[in-house]
Amino acid sequence: MSTIEKIQEELDVLIQETKKHEIILHNDDVNTFDFVIDSLVSVCDHTLEQAEQCSVLVHYKGKCAVKTGEYKDLEGKCSRLLQLGLSAEIV
Repeated sequence: MSTIEKIQEELDVLIQETKKHEIILHNDDVNTFDFVIDSLVSVCDHTLEQAEQCSVLVHYKGKCAVKTGEYKDLEGKCSRLLQLGLSAEIV
């Protein structure tokens, strides 16, 4: 294994260890697909395609992890989703 591969492997492990939490978005009967998609794009920095996929998963599965990262980085995003009237939690 080369030095570059070893460093990349260590970096990958470090990144996985620091991203321990997820924002879970739950389904509701209130918000439209378009509103959820727009919210994910603006709050979670999703692409349109990511937001559409997440909204479909939330609709059919009941919930979906929409953002992964450190707890302190997710707090503001989760709070914003809640302020918008979406049902979300950090796990």
